[in-house]
Amino acid sequence: MSAPVIAIDAMGGDFGPHCIVPASVQCLAEVPSLHLALVGQSSILEEIIAQHPAVDRARLTIVDADEEIGMDERPAQALRAKPRSSMRVALEMVRDGQAQACVSAGNTGALMALARQVLKTLPGVDRPAMVTAIPTLKGPCLLLDLGANVDCTAEQLYQFAVMGSVAAESLGIERPRVSLLNIGTEEIKGNQQVKAAAGLLQQAGCINYQGFIEGDGLFRGEADVAVCDGFVGNILLKSSEGLAQMVTRRVETLFRRSLISRLVGALALPLLRQLRADLRPAQYNGASFLGLQGIVVKSHGAAGAEGFRSAIGRAAQDLERNLPAQLRGRLEHLLVTGRSASDPGDVTATDRSPSN
Repeated sequence: MSAPVIAIDAMGGDFGPHCIVPASVQCLAEVPSLHLALVGQSSILEEIIAQHPAVDRARLTIVDADEEIGMDERPAQALRAKPRSSMRVALEMVRDGQAQACVSAGNTGALMALARQVLKTLPGVDRPAMVTAIPTLKGPCLLLDLGANVDCTAEQLYQFAVMGSVAAESLGIERPRVSLLNIGTEEIKGNQQVKAAAGLLQQAGCINYQGFIEGDGLFRGEADVAVCDGFVGNILLKSSEGLAQMVTRRVETLFRRSLISRLVGALALPLLRQLRADLRPAQYNGASFLGLQGIVVKSHGAAGAEGFRSAIGRAAQDLERNLPAQLRGRLEHLLVTGRSASDPGDVTATDRSPSN
């Protein structure tokens, strides 16, 4: 059996192949079992690879795709007008069995729409959700959705909760605590969609539903899975990244204020370095799309080389866990509630784009 291959959309993101190719080459050097396929304009990719003569070309292939999707393009346009985009070709490689996972830092709305069209969703799933693990005081918490679905129905939030619970179980968490992110913990708080989703989860005996959770409770580690729509999740994720950067820089500034503070800072330097490493957003980069018939990982569009390496690592972890198969085995009998007739967040039907 041939080694699994991860297809890389090499033209996506804010920095494109000049960031993605070196990051991929370094991943190959660090993980001897890794096989990658760089998808994009082959002349550009070969020129960049030539700057890394030590790369193992037996584990790195180039797949030509002469079109790329801009970060500001509408998803509907990407679906119709660019059949040879690097993003689509990478997804088609997964569909056709030429690759077992896809990683892209490109346009989130286009990736969502193309992934649904090319790979299709698992039975019972309306829309995929983006999920990642965020650090808390008691260990990581899976947060979804992170921006793929700006508006969600109660049924879709219920589906996200089920998928998040199964994903947490695949990480070894027994009976993961599932909560809905809300503006308060009282049952009367929240909008109609969140309240209705709470009702669905309370009726689902297979889910260890804990009720509503506020943002501060999330970071205290009061849930293993936190569910929200993509609008809320994306703002929470990026706000927490900015806060972490502000805190570490503020602490460093305080330790440089005077001679005494510098001496104290020198003693605390190992702890400061550990704090900075623990809170560094790049190591948490890479959100998995749950609910697809294939593995797709979305990197932050502004991620640098370190962040993109983390996204490749996330795809490799999903491959090891065979996450789509685990989800398929559990979702068909868990997602039995009635499906909503409306789907206000469908980027394939409207021009409302998820966040990058």
